[in-house]
Amino acid sequence: MTEPTDGVVIGEDGLARPAWAADGLLREYYDTEWGMPIRDERGLFERIALEGFQAGLSWATVLRKRPAFRAGFADFDPDAVAAFDEGDIERLLADAGIIRNRQKIEATIGNARAVVALREDGGLVDLVWSFRPERTPEPRTMAEVAATSPESVALSKELRRRGFRFVGPTTMYALMQAVGIVDDHLVDSHRRGSSGVWTG
Repeated sequence: MTEPTDGVVIGEDGLARPAWAADGLLREYYDTEWGMPIRDERGLFERIALEGFQAGLSWATVLRKRPAFRAGFADFDPDAVAAFDEGDIERLLADAGIIRNRQKIEATIGNARAVVALREDGGLVDLVWSFRPERTPEPRTMAEVAATSPESVALSKELRRRGFRFVGPTTMYALMQAVGIVDDHLVDSHRRGSSGVWTG
């Protein structure tokens, strides 16, 4: 691999990616998922939940545990998770396959209930996507990639108002990157513009 001055790494396949996505599971995630539009309720709920669990940890850790998360949280079906009770919390706290944090587990259950409640007012998908900015960033190096944006601050505030937890501005910016609301692929990355949401 080589790393030119523009901040991307050229893999053995000749494709340019940011350094964080150079190898293994993160590379597969970057090439196939990161930045692709998620416009379904279950998919967005899963991403909000996983971004919340990631807080303070590495995304690689979350990806390795994602199959266990899906098994433990009923494939992130909001209706099923909204019905979880104390027995489910204890079951999840005993599950070594996931990140066992009571606050985050309880927040995910509460967030599922908030997702269900949002259906009376346009739904999660329309709410989250309504915070898409007028323009997307055009970073050339990782140093130019922001940690928050005015839109992520506003989305965080609105979700909190709706009863969501573990949805801070940095976490919500990571969500917006992951689900295609902003295109934070480096300008010279082979994935730049691949979401179809942004073409510049």
